[in-house]
Amino acid sequence: MNQMLSGAIAVSSLLAGLFFLRFWRSSGDRFFLYFALSFALEGLNRIALGLLVDASENNPLFYSVRVVAYGLIVVAIWQKNRRRP
Repeated sequence: MNQMLSGAIAVSSLLAGLFFLRFWRSSGDRFFLYFALSFALEGLNRIALGLLVDASENNPLFYSVRVVAYGLIVVAIWQKNRRRP
């Protein structure tokens, strides 16, 4: 059951990444590019967790990929909301 749910999360993340990639291509806004990269990283991370035999979410490698993905979201929001002179 865990692998099935992990696969569903991976597919959902990759689809969300494609969704944001489509908006980036039409608008050219880096906000959507950062979100697309973040969701693609999360999806690939979930796929790796599902394929490796003794993988755990507590492993620093998987955790650091997730931190980078969420960091991209924070950077996107920060850049979108900063004041420009």
